[in-house]
Amino acid sequence: MQGFDSSFKDFPGYILDITKEIWENRGIATLHDYCSEDIVVRMPGSVSTGNQNVIAATMATLAEFPDRTLLGEDVIWSGSPEEGMLSSHRILSTATHLGEGAYGKPTGKPLVYRILADCHAINNKINDEWLIRDQGAILRQMGWEPKAFAADLIEREGGIDNCVKPLTPETDIEGPYLGTGNDNRWGEAYAGNLRSIMAADLRVIEHNYDRAVQTEYPGGATGHSYASVDHFWMGLRAAFPNAQFTIHHQIGRDDPLMPPRASIRWSLWGKHEGYGAFGPPTGAMVYVMGISQAEYGALTNSEAKIRREYTLFDEAAIWKQILLQTK
Repeated sequence: MQGFDSSFKDFPGYILDITKEIWENRGIATLHDYCSEDIVVRMPGSVSTGNQNVIAATMATLAEFPDRTLLGEDVIWSGSPEEGMLSSHRILSTATHLGEGAYGKPTGKPLVYRILADCHAINNKINDEWLIRDQGAILRQMGWEPKAFAADLIEREGGIDNCVKPLTPETDIEGPYLGTGNDNRWGEAYAGNLRSIMAADLRVIEHNYDRAVQTEYPGGATGHSYASVDHFWMGLRAAFPNAQFTIHHQIGRDDPLMPPRASIRWSLWGKHEGYGAFGPPTGAMVYVMGISQAEYGALTNSEAKIRREYTLFDEAAIWKQILLQTK
């Protein structure tokens, strides 16, 4: 781990350890050590720059959810310490809404939700990040629907002209990391699978997914088997049938004691012009930033297939884009 503190044995350990140190051990000040001063952080709802903004956002979240835990389920990564490394970190978070903040007055509601975060690190610091929280799961556990929350957020932020604008290609900021991942076969396989689905070839579902596949999708939705996969991806693509699908980053991994797995960061950019997961078509231009992870395996001597799939995008950020153009 050239350039990294000797206490970190490997890159997954670095990501897991600093996450716990910052959030659960209250080492918020260590963000000065672990994030560059000009870090770029992209979330579906906003784009920010600078370490001070990261520190402020962390403190605000902990004031609202003081008992928050971040349980690292996986770190799928590529690169080298010398060139820089990109981690796709999947987190299961628990929290209780005990303080006032972005979600309103405290409700005392207990929450369980996932986060997927792609972070680029070099010389012991993260300098580029793409982060998606499962806002749909958070909101529904607190009694909100994402569309209603997005409408309320627009008003609380000062209305259509003054509110914080969601991430789109027009609001994005180029950061220091320009890599696209690696060429491992599992990343290649999963990228091909998603491209086929987005090209409306849903026949690949029964071919590429295990019949007992477990799925984890936005809104905290756990599903099983082919119907879950078909329903989710069909609903998304049907809402944006002509949107451009782009794979921005892909990683495949073969690691000891772990199943073969892949992580893909992707986007859809185009008009909401179909019936699907986001109601009647509005014609609004929408940018969907998504991250998907897959685990491969085979229970018999047959071809390895996808046995678990995790995908996140921010439903509230999508609704905010639609409402900003149609209210």
